Amino acid sequence: MNTKFLRIATRKSRLAICQSEYVCNELKRFHPNIKIKLVPIVTTGDKFFNSTTKIKIKKGAFIKELEYALIENRADIAVHSMKDMTASLPNELILPILCKRIDPRDAFVSIKYSNIDMLPSGSIIGTSSLRRQCQIQARRSDLTLHNLRGNIDTRIKKLHQGKYDAIILAVAGLNRLHLTQYIKTYINPKDLLPAMGQGAIAIECRKKDIDTLSLLSPLYHQETSLRIQSERAVTTYLEGYCQFPIASYSEIHNHQIWLRALIGLPDGSKIIRTEGRAPFDQAEKLGLFLAKKLLNQFKETTQLDINAIK
Repeated sequence: MNTKFLRIATRKSRLAICQSEYVCNELKRFHPNIKIKLVPIVTTGDKFFNSTTKIKIKKGAFIKELEYALIENRADIAVHSMKDMTASLPNELILPILCKRIDPRDAFVSIKYSNIDMLPSGSIIGTSSLRRQCQIQARRSDLTLHNLRGNIDTRIKKLHQGKYDAIILAVAGLNRLHLTQYIKTYINPKDLLPAMGQGAIAIECRKKDIDTLSLLSPLYHQETSLRIQSERAVTTYLEGYCQFPIASYSEIHNHQIWLRALIGLPDGSKIIRTEGRAPFDQAEKLGLFLAKKLLNQFKETTQLDINAIK
């Protein structure tokens, strides 16, 4: 058998390298003779991720340089966190593989307190996610939400320094970095709905690279793909309203897709929620239907001129 060489474009963060190494090991499990090289790249998002300035990091900031590496043939595949993916891809590229999703929930991390309800009034929670801020404020308007940037290690260090009473992180990231000892509570999705694709690794490559597509095929996970297909349909439809908190999360229940979604105001004063179920082959249609329903209700019940904000 001829030896195949594969170049993997990845961000330089410890979590991104860990995810790329997972893909590397999975590929070697199915293709023992494969030779793989990681191609670490600093993305636009990485340049500002640890910044203390209030720079808005736009959707796609963590993936574009990796996509350029594919288009310019400096890499064969790119490994992403699915929740970083944009609604549309460059014409030359395709997203054929979603690896098996691990725990998609959010984690409550604190030195002193065991869960959100135990936090005293006025406690400071660290998170830069509008989705998390909105849902936490709706539940506990007496808490103070402060932006928290940096990689997972940096965020945990800031917690230990006493800058926050608690922080919210994705369980999946803590899991991959073997840092689950910091988790005080695994937050139920009914209390904090996860982000689209949270916990899943996505693999991107060139459309016409048939050999690479063939190599990747054993890593495809059907249940994960079905679930995220419905979730992504929500965020794709609502992409123009990304300045508002948006969440979409699906599960397989009784042989159907069970999708829950929301849109709200950043301060948690308004959250519109909806859910629905559909057969597997209607996953994308279900997401689109719920997204339209959310937006219509949001426009009807929100006093803001959201079309002007859009």
